[in-house]
Amino acid sequence: MATRTPLRERGLARPRLGVVQILFFVVGASGPLYAIAGGVTATYAVTGIVGVPLSFVLLAPVLALFAVGYAAMSRYITGAGAFYPYVVNGLGRSSGVAISFVALVAYNAIQISVYGLFGWSLSNWLNPLLGLDTPWWLWAIVCALVVGGLGVLRVDLNAKVLGVLLLLECAVIVVTDVALLGSPAGGGAPSLTPLAPSSLFTTGVGAVFAFSIAVFTGFEGAATYSEEVRDPRKTVARATYLAVLLTAVLYTVSALAMADAAGAAQIVGAAQSQGPGLLFGLNAQRLGNMFSDVAYVLFLTSQFASLLSFHNAIARYFFALGREGVLPEMLARTNRRTGAPAAGSLLQTALGLVVVTVFAIAGRDPFTELFSWLGTMASAGVVFVLAAVSVSVIGFFRRREHDEPVWRHTVAPALAAVGLLVVLVLIIWNFDVLLGTAGDSPLRWILPGILLLAAVAGFLRGSVLRSRNPEVYAGIGKAQ
Repeated sequence: MATRTPLRERGLARPRLGVVQILFFVVGASGPLYAIAGGVTATYAVTGIVGVPLSFVLLAPVLALFAVGYAAMSRYITGAGAFYPYVVNGLGRSSGVAISFVALVAYNAIQISVYGLFGWSLSNWLNPLLGLDTPWWLWAIVCALVVGGLGVLRVDLNAKVLGVLLLLECAVIVVTDVALLGSPAGGGAPSLTPLAPSSLFTTGVGAVFAFSIAVFTGFEGAATYSEEVRDPRKTVARATYLAVLLTAVLYTVSALAMADAAGAAQIVGAAQSQGPGLLFGLNAQRLGNMFSDVAYVLFLTSQFASLLSFHNAIARYFFALGREGVLPEMLARTNRRTGAPAAGSLLQTALGLVVVTVFAIAGRDPFTELFSWLGTMASAGVVFVLAAVSVSVIGFFRRREHDEPVWRHTVAPALAAVGLLVVLVLIIWNFDVLLGTAGDSPLRWILPGILLLAAVAGFLRGSVLRSRNPEVYAGIGKAQ
């Protein structure tokens, strides 16, 4: 049942979540095991560069710099829209609406792209195992319906589900890394060649950074739960710092372990020929087939955890925009019993089902097209949003009295904005490489163009509200 409280008085369930639960959501969204087996392997295969581990080492400080300003701002603003009210209060209402539209497109693209990977992964595993011949889209649709159902349940129940899955996959990653580093190709000690600057800074380095930032995506989602945490002034900041640290360590060590186990000279060829199966093949060689099978099951559950996390975050974006009148009011409806953003959850599920159906009818490949195309577009959108938030932090603190040190409100956000904009330029410059298409492919410009159109549409929506409904416009993204 939907609540019928006045639009701007609607809120989500509170206060249920702590640092650990938020950490489960944001790291679960990153999907460490599927990020390593799928994302890291794809980075080696597509770019042909061995220095992938070093890219994580270099990107982590940029994301940590972003987290400094992001965390400082989270002490003053709480809201399910996360980045949306941040940009509103830092750069203005119309700019905030523009960023919210880009974020909606980007995060929906991430969510829906993983449905393609999940359907592909599950059908490839089940079909030979059980002698079935099921299409990828069947499992993608089933997964979308299950995730949609969980989206209207109690958010802390979802956190428990994510927590169990995340702990299991992290345990598998640690055991795998120890085994791979303990028995490098050719014997002897592990090689540090993948961490050498010469292994990374070569032709195509931009594509490596683009893939690597996509693998990190999810760490920044803590603020979407700020209305549902017990102490928003501390919880969001702590969860974000821990998420950056945990994922950086996991990705760096795992990428290095894979390169050492396959051999620095052979890792690219192995990744190109085996794809996500590379990690599980290395597992089977050193830890046995049973462990490898368990790891693959957790590879599937890792994708499911990511789907559930992004679904929850997107539903809260829809809720926030509906509550403030930017999008239709019906999106602000919550489940009376659980307090979950039911309308936003249902809309996100519907979007996922539509896109999966279109790709299935068109006969498109779920991995090289649905997952790759939408995932690449999403990474560009997320980096753009992060850069805008960093600039917003500076603007926000310049307009109000506060006791934050200059490092938090100006220096760190400025450095983060510069770093993120560099990454964004690299992504756009290498978009054809990331898509696996020819340099003259229209997709190279169509997909980034969708993000640009979203930004323009959002800005125009804000401008229309300012002229036609100033009362609604004045209430957009107010600091709590």
